[in-house]
Amino acid sequence: MSSQPIYKVIFMNQGKVFEVYAHSVSHGSLFGFVEVEKLIFGARSTVVVDPAEERIQSEFSGVTRTYLPMHSVIRIDEVEKQGVSKVTSAEGGNVAQFPVPMYAPPGEGGKGGSGDQ
Repeated sequence: MSSQPIYKVIFMNQGKVFEVYAHSVSHGSLFGFVEVEKLIFGARSTVVVDPAEERIQSEFSGVTRTYLPMHSVIRIDEVEKQGVSKVTSAEGGNVAQFPVPMYAPPGEGGKGGSGDQ
């Protein structure tokens, strides 16, 4: 395995599934967000050009760090080598996950807390 880990991050954004590779993934300083930085893309010097990777590379051009909402992250894997970054359409086009609160403040029963007095 290389000296610096490589992470494959799969997340949803506007009905599309994004797959990107990065050297650094953490919970970050913003509550409810996953911090992804040092994004990795394929070498531009190759003769064969992948339009899917070119599209995602232009989407993240100039980005040094991105914050993804936790509920949009599908999966994060530590991998041995970098694959091809891509954007695909999500299956079942008109179905979306209902947003849920990540944190319920303490309080009385039925109002977001445990109800313990």
